[in-house]
Amino acid sequence: MRDDVRDFVRTRYGRIAKSGGSCCPSCGCGDSDGNARSMSYSEDDLRSAPPESMMGLGCGNPIAYADLTPGEVVLDLGSGGGIDVFLAAKRVGEKGRVIGVDMTDEMLGRARDAAVQHGFMNVEFRKGEIESLPVGDSSVDVVISNCVINLSVDKARVFREIHRVLKPGGRMVVSDLVTNGDLPEDLKRSLDAWASCIAGAVEKEVYISLIRESGLEDIRIMAESGYSGGVPEFLTKIKSITVYAAKPKV
Repeated sequence: MRDDVRDFVRTRYGRIAKSGGSCCPSCGCGDSDGNARSMSYSEDDLRSAPPESMMGLGCGNPIAYADLTPGEVVLDLGSGGGIDVFLAAKRVGEKGRVIGVDMTDEMLGRARDAAVQHGFMNVEFRKGEIESLPVGDSSVDVVISNCVINLSVDKARVFREIHRVLKPGGRMVVSDLVTNGDLPEDLKRSLDAWASCIAGAVEKEVYISLIRESGLEDIRIMAESGYSGGVPEFLTKIKSITVYAAKPKV
């Protein structure tokens, strides 16, 4: 099923890149600008990011907790239209650099076009999969990601890759979906549910354990929220979390 999931997700997000639509209109993460506000992006953020980068595909705001400083090198896993790349680029400044990695050609094209059109000189977008990052060892200060790791069928490998590319003392801040209780088996087997960021979600305790097993430490949940009322029952078991972790200095 591993290849089936990857291919289905790539195709789905290719279509989204062309249409500007949502990954899962049925579960409430739909319109781009409204969803950006619901994820706690500030009005200044929304004004400073290219409009075409705001696609409503995230489940949190890792930038708000990353404490980025001028000159840092930042890596965004599953960068999509690039909103978090562009917001990070503003914070790290001309002496910093932000790399977005995505496996979907259409998303990369959309983000690259936005970078050129809006004059972002300190960003680049690389094609790759988050289980095998096209980035050198110990080369980035900060790794961010927004509702993407749940799409991977090998999350342990993703976190090992994050550990590999971080500089000693570097940090990770990721927003993602996790579960609180078992999801229906038919839902977990559904490719549509995988592409909607639902079927690949794992229990919060499992997610944290995978981070710890990768060698990252000082793990902290910075934000957490869930669905309630007026949603399908399975969505009440889904939570959005934003997690901080760091690579040991030695």
